[in-house]
Amino acid sequence: MQEYLKRSLHTRVGEAMRNFPAVAILGPRQCGKTTLALEIAKESEPSVYVDLERPSNTRKLTDPETYFRQHQDRLVCLDEIQRRPDLFPLLRGVIDEHRRNGRFLILGSASRELIRQSSETLAGRIAYLELSPFLLSEVAGHAPAGCSAEPALWLHGGFPDSYLARDTAASQEWRENFIRTFLERDIPQLGFNIPADTLRRLWRMLAHSHGQQLNSSRLGEAIGVSHTTIRSYLDLLSQTFMIRLLPPQHANLRKRLVKSPKIYIRDSGILHALLEIEDREELWGHPIYGASWEGFVIENICSELGRWSPSFFKTAAGAEIDLVLTKGQRRIAVECKASSAPEVRKGFWNALKDLEIKEAWVIAPVLETYPIEKNVFVANLESFTQSIQGSGVT
Repeated sequence: MQEYLKRSLHTRVGEAMRNFPAVAILGPRQCGKTTLALEIAKESEPSVYVDLERPSNTRKLTDPETYFRQHQDRLVCLDEIQRRPDLFPLLRGVIDEHRRNGRFLILGSASRELIRQSSETLAGRIAYLELSPFLLSEVAGHAPAGCSAEPALWLHGGFPDSYLARDTAASQEWRENFIRTFLERDIPQLGFNIPADTLRRLWRMLAHSHGQQLNSSRLGEAIGVSHTTIRSYLDLLSQTFMIRLLPPQHANLRKRLVKSPKIYIRDSGILHALLEIEDREELWGHPIYGASWEGFVIENICSELGRWSPSFFKTAAGAEIDLVLTKGQRRIAVECKASSAPEVRKGFWNALKDLEIKEAWVIAPVLETYPIEKNVFVANLESFTQSIQGSGVT
């Protein structure tokens, strides 16, 4: 049995349960939602758990209103809620009838935009939290045998069964099966009639475009569908947590700015599986190497610092910043370099001037933090996130 690694979201879920009758944990399949929920349920005894994918469990909800009333003094955990969106209107009445915080813990493998009923019917009664696959801060000290945490997490990705697999081959096999199951079972279960081969081709093309600007027309031409169809497919992959569309920074400058989002495969292990990269040697020699590191860094930062608004900045003249984090009046520039001796280009310095950013970081696989200019630091990923969290603004 695998050791439970405490998730950074654990405390936030507990806080939300003290403030809301219902808390929803949303995230991709197999990212650890159920494990986290069961650990929280132990702290909230008595509790009941209902897996809406198991017929024996769903039969308990033949009369859901009566079932919820019978357990009105317990925490009720409903797993894979996207299978039963019809429950949301009922939950509103049950909650209002017996108002108590921490009453329902709801798990879903689709975004709240796909589970529209929840936002419409439970407004003011529910808090939404997103659980990503493992972050670097969560696996520090728990690396697979013979490897440190950062390169293992980067290569294998953060899905628990992939990261904790006995070796690289087992991890690769798990990710290949995950991709197949997602395309052939999960997407149809959400009610979408999209040929699995078409979506697989698109997903692989997105892997080859990882870290680049989105061109829907080019993608549509390549697989024989319209650019509007491509956008609907991208929305689906985004709302099932498979891809991230990073928006451009909308700065009020007299410069021509790039307006298309950049696209990333959110989990680096899934990216490598789509590209058939099986080990570190293949990754080091692959053209995706730098972009893979960039996506790995950006995904960790965006998931760890969820209250910051992420974007990128690029002008037609070549000024560019990989990631701009904004919270209130504070802005931080982040550049990603997959080198132990990173160098930044002129475009980065020009972008700092264009945006008048006073704090910047270059995230690279280095051992210690050091400055290269005033308020511009080179650091590893773990040191960066600890520094920002230590500033009290996460």
